[in-house]
Amino acid sequence: MHPNYLKNYSKLTAQKRKIGTSTHASSSKQLKVDSVFPVKHVSPVTVNKAILRYIIQGLHPFSTVDLPSFKELISTLQPGISVITRPTLRSKIAEAALIMKQKVTAAMSEVEWIATTTDCWTARRKSFIGVTAHWINPGSLERHSAALACKRLMGSHTFEVLASAMNDIHSEYEIRDKVVCTTTDSGSNFMKAFRVFGVENNDIETEARRCESDDTDSEGCGEGSDGVEFQDASRVLDQDDGFEFQLPKHQKCACHLLNLVSSVDAQKALSNEHYKKLYRSVFGKCQALWNKSSRSALAAEAVESESRLQLLRPNQTRWNSTFMAVDRILQICKEAGEGALRNICTSLEVPMFNPAEMLFLTEWANTMRPVAKVLDILQAETNTQLGWLLPSVHQLSLKLQRLHHSLRYCDPLVDALQQGIQTRFKHMFEDPEIIAAAILLPKFRTSWTNDETIIKRGMDYIRVHLEPLDHKKELANSSSDDEDFFASLKPTTHEASKELDGYLACVSDTRESLLTFPAICSLSIKTNTPLPASAACERLFSTAGLLFSPKRARLDTNNFENQLLLKLNLRFYNFE
Repeated sequence: MHPNYLKNYSKLTAQKRKIGTSTHASSSKQLKVDSVFPVKHVSPVTVNKAILRYIIQGLHPFSTVDLPSFKELISTLQPGISVITRPTLRSKIAEAALIMKQKVTAAMSEVEWIATTTDCWTARRKSFIGVTAHWINPGSLERHSAALACKRLMGSHTFEVLASAMNDIHSEYEIRDKVVCTTTDSGSNFMKAFRVFGVENNDIETEARRCESDDTDSEGCGEGSDGVEFQDASRVLDQDDGFEFQLPKHQKCACHLLNLVSSVDAQKALSNEHYKKLYRSVFGKCQALWNKSSRSALAAEAVESESRLQLLRPNQTRWNSTFMAVDRILQICKEAGEGALRNICTSLEVPMFNPAEMLFLTEWANTMRPVAKVLDILQAETNTQLGWLLPSVHQLSLKLQRLHHSLRYCDPLVDALQQGIQTRFKHMFEDPEIIAAAILLPKFRTSWTNDETIIKRGMDYIRVHLEPLDHKKELANSSSDDEDFFASLKPTTHEASKELDGYLACVSDTRESLLTFPAICSLSIKTNTPLPASAACERLFSTAGLLFSPKRARLDTNNFENQLLLKLNLRFYNFE
């Protein structure tokens, strides 16, 4: 009845039969090809490099290569391949660490200024000193970092021990004359080490000795026939002149100072009786919630069933931890409702917050939120320079000042925070180099403060340090004096000063705009190479904690450092 459909159907079925036949033939041919060519084998060298990468990147124990299951895995993937032994693995990691250190040294040799961060760490009854290096690429203006050391410290952590360790590490990487600043916390041992052996102290000591020498020469010319002065040799040899070690300029960790402001200085607000009463009542209930939810699985399940979140417990050694714990309580109340928080308090047998206490908790969080934000900004490592320090602290002070108009209970807290910021950061607002670092960032220039005294102090520093650039050009052109004796009387143009005026008038706020002003860019890189916080060293210790676990407490310190540095500096080592 339908011959056209039948014809089309016959054509389609014929094509399917052809396709099926050709596919079967090609698959059979493919099987024959695969049977002719054997499977490709990987060389033992390649397998060993893969194992080395696996051990380093995963921070795995060296004993992994001795596990029967690991050997079976390698033999299954590559039959006939023998797994590298543990002693060979240790030696290869040591060789890789040496090559990595050489590449880090070569990379730092190409830049003019380097900054470091330093801190101490204790774990498994062993103490270590960690050092990280940071520099800015003058071509791309991108920051680069590297972990330099995590060495064992023996004995007491005195200022001399720390100074010797830092000096040795700087000398090992050949950056002793390049380090412009070292950022540490405010520990008394670090403070004394830089006060005694720092470059600023050495300059003062040198000037003092020169003046004393001049006075002695002028006064002692007529004393005695030979003008000889006798000294006690033992006293001179034992005298600490500050030149045994050479340390760079010291920078206090801004995050550590802000943490002291938010924890220690904030307690001064308790002098207000009304604030003190609410504070102790609110945080007593908060502490009860944190304790019970962290110690009982049933309590944690009750919190999660009501809010689908878990309470966070503050940690004394972790920045912003108290703020984040309080903010989590307010988050539960906001997302799940006040009824959920009431049910949690009932389940954990903790008194519920009354309306005044909830308002106090909200005000406390709103007051501490700018502090937490500044801490997050300053502890960054890639996109933060020293020039961010003063504008961030200044803006923090302004934001706290604006909160006065909207607070009912936490005015004493704002006053205590403002007083703490003024006390702990006052010397930084008087440091011309730190001020200049902020001015030399296009993001801020001179718009971050209205205090003309502060801006003038930074501008004077910039002009003084730009003058040597003009002086070099004048020396290059001094050959004209040979032809014209009065050439120096001709008017000269100060290109660096013009460049500074052009930079301040530029409207672009991107860091790439610095490349248009070579002299300004060079000085900006130098002043902004340091980091405002030592968080980079804290991150080094966080990774070290994963490696130096309780089961690996007997790990040799050299093997520990080699594996850790390779893990943190993977971009400086090629496994191929």
